Amino acid sequence: MTQPSAARATQTANPTVKRAIVPITGLDVDSPGRRDYFVSFEHPTLWGSYLVPVTVFVGPEATPGQGLVAIGSTHGNECEGPVGIKRLLQDITQADVRGRIIMIPTLNVAAFAAGTRDTPEDGANLNRVFPGDPKGTITERFADFIQTRIFPHVHVVLDLHSATNAFDFALVSSFHYVADKVQQRKMEETARGFGTRFVMVYQNDTPGLLTSTAERMGKITIGTELGWGCTVCPEGVSMGMQGVLTAAVQHGQLRGNVPPNRHYRREEQILIDNSDHGCYVHATRAGLYEPRVNVGDLVAPNDLIGVLHDFDAIDAPGEEIRAPHRGYILCQVRARVMRGQVLSVVSVPKPWME
Repeated sequence: MTQPSAARATQTANPTVKRAIVPITGLDVDSPGRRDYFVSFEHPTLWGSYLVPVTVFVGPEATPGQGLVAIGSTHGNECEGPVGIKRLLQDITQADVRGRIIMIPTLNVAAFAAGTRDTPEDGANLNRVFPGDPKGTITERFADFIQTRIFPHVHVVLDLHSATNAFDFALVSSFHYVADKVQQRKMEETARGFGTRFVMVYQNDTPGLLTSTAERMGKITIGTELGWGCTVCPEGVSMGMQGVLTAAVQHGQLRGNVPPNRHYRREEQILIDNSDHGCYVHATRAGLYEPRVNVGDLVAPNDLIGVLHDFDAIDAPGEEIRAPHRGYILCQVRARVMRGQVLSVVSVPKPWME
């Protein structure tokens, strides 16, 4: 078998690609071949539209309800997912596609254009409004589009996120615990394909998540944090591309062998769990946080991990912040904090299911 096309030398972008501008009802995810769309969503200007780029590949072995979708920029200040998916659009060839692959480099195009986490028009966080509303605000309509027009045609959902400006964050792939252990085992294995050092299991209590919605529908669902600080992390881009290609091959949507792992080997990968509230270390006052450890460090209970400095009490010593338990520093805040804000997350190592 040959390597999947994105594992080969990068191809030259095709400047002749013409994207059809269609309403959501005009998206064809069943006919064989490649189709490049801008899916239009009306916005407040006169007859104007938000244009969401969607590329659909359908191969000869495509079956109803089976496929893979990779989504970038659920939040507008995330860069690695959009860059990686954009590159894959030029690397994947139709001849290599077996089933169905849907690529959405920038889902929340309104927030992406503004470089903001939330949608400027309605102030909403797209990753808090699922399953959405076809007659709601623009953010709710983006969510409904994914829920009703994309999810029914795929069984693998890859939601490529990056951390915000607030934190330095370890590069991770992630999933939630689910009741169906067969589904969970498949998610764990798919998450490992990104080659991140850490695979994170996190809390599933937050309402309106894209990933939680997909998981409840039985999808093999993976999230990521592939960078931070509104920059483009080359390693995060590479991990994202590797994870998408590996999942596409593993789940029967792309021909060829799994691409070579360019990052952490399986024996180097660590499953971490921060689903418990006790993993989150909160600020008891506003101030500046001085880390005393690095992201990714293993700490013991009561280790000094940072100092919180209160500049309204300029002559008082800083408050020592200590690890609540043994674990890995998943992230830590970037200096200025408000009272109640998370300073650091200490994730607990767990055994793999295998």
